[in-house]
Amino acid sequence: MTTYALAVDLGGTKVEAALVADDGAVLPGSRDRRPTGAESSSEQLAGSVREVVRSALGALPDGAALVGVGIGSAGPVDLTEGTVSPINLPAWRGFGLRALVIEAAGEALAEGVPVILRLDGVSLAMAEHWVGATQGVDNALAVTVSTGIGGGLIVNGRLLAGGTGNAGHIGQVQIATRTPGETSQNVTVEVLASGPHTVTWAKMQGWHGERGEDLARDYAAGDAVAVAAVRRSATALGEAITSVTTLLDLDVVAVGGGFSRVSADYLDLVRATIDEAAYNRYATRIRVVASGLSDEGPLVGAAALVHQAHLLG
Repeated sequence: MTTYALAVDLGGTKVEAALVADDGAVLPGSRDRRPTGAESSSEQLAGSVREVVRSALGALPDGAALVGVGIGSAGPVDLTEGTVSPINLPAWRGFGLRALVIEAAGEALAEGVPVILRLDGVSLAMAEHWVGATQGVDNALAVTVSTGIGGGLIVNGRLLAGGTGNAGHIGQVQIATRTPGETSQNVTVEVLASGPHTVTWAKMQGWHGERGEDLARDYAAGDAVAVAAVRRSATALGEAITSVTTLLDLDVVAVGGGFSRVSADYLDLVRATIDEAAYNRYATRIRVVASGLSDEGPLVGAAALVHQAHLLG
């Protein structure tokens, strides 16, 4: 009998839920999505979560077993309290997301069924290790480059969650020196390399586009500002990967997310930065590969918290 996990993925622009089988396949017809966003109120966010959870559970086949719930959330997260404080969702600070999902699931959750909350980057790392680009690799980093930048780590064949569950927050690593009075956020990888921030930087240089898709078009056409913006993003990401690899001696980094496809040579630019920036040459041996996951990756990652729970330690 096929067993299913309810997978919930909460991000800065959307929340999704679906039923995911024990082979990593999303059950057709079970996936539902609702908007989130920085302007959303706490009540709106909670409503969106309830809707996707109930919609996904409504697709559970008769007689099928629901063996757990996995929740991947933008962070920071607090595993002890089951709460989240997503950077891009200011209405939620210390919000009880785990309790909300349990309440929304209601009687569909049998007694004793695990409900596991983790950082979304952690979930992504587990998905890549399970059915993605880092299968069989004991030391790997998974990174998503999109509205924000998130990451997760597998080290010595185990998930690296850290003391509070927030290990892997590569987007908030600072890779430049702050000037006096400047906030730390301004020198983080996320501000220097994510899609929206890269678009904003390009517009400040006189570029007239509006979206990442416009930037991709103009990069392909050789527009000087668009080229500079994409290279700036890839350089920042490459420098961050170099630092993490130098610290942890990693073998592979899988890079996904919509903005990682802004140019055909984006990963080549990242690789070139690593080759140039690494002080210790062993760091240059890391392989930079494209994510092996589709856009269902975050949901598969949330489900991996259940189906691959042995990696959690």
